[in-house]
Amino acid sequence: MRLLVADDAALIRAGLVGLLERAGHQVVAEAADAPELLAQCRKLAGGEGLPDLVIADVRMPPSMTDDGLRAAVQLREEHPGLPVLMLSQYVAPAYAATLLEAREGGLGYLLKERVGRVADFLHSIEVVAAGGVVVDPEVVGQLLNARRGDPLLGRLTPRELEVLSLMANGASNTHISDQLVITPAAVAKHVANIFAKLDLGPSEENRRVRAVLAYLNR
Repeated sequence: MRLLVADDAALIRAGLVGLLERAGHQVVAEAADAPELLAQCRKLAGGEGLPDLVIADVRMPPSMTDDGLRAAVQLREEHPGLPVLMLSQYVAPAYAATLLEAREGGLGYLLKERVGRVADFLHSIEVVAAGGVVVDPEVVGQLLNARRGDPLLGRLTPRELEVLSLMANGASNTHISDQLVITPAAVAKHVANIFAKLDLGPSEENRRVRAVLAYLNR
């Protein structure tokens, strides 16, 4: 894949670039702050083409608050469906909610510590680039906890909440089966129950994750 990587910390950015290139991807541009992220993506759009995925830190200069996130949201407004994976040092469900408001195209929000789990991180970028949604388990947990009083979410059993959390992390039915040590048939039944209880119609694999997150974020 062709990737754009943005992080103000030079060592972290170099580490990400090295990891991604060793995995066979091509980093076509780098950025150290939000304005440069915007400029580099726009330059690619006007030349060799948009990247397959933008990977960016939430907090970057100039203000070191949510500049990276706001730049990513702006880029998605300019280029609907542009896959974006945001990295954060902190659990911040509000940032994830802001990103998820635009539901077209692949989206991801991970804590930086997840990058150290190389296989999981590389799987996450593939899911997002393919149009899926990946949200860090800790953020998913906080989103779920914040909505436990919701009458629809209250319909779910503890096991269905576990399955929902894994779905929100981009896990396939096979992965959920392995993670929870239950049969694939049991996973399929739980997934069907979740959609029925949340009043969500049937959808394909990637869209089901987006639908569940859209519900959690409303």
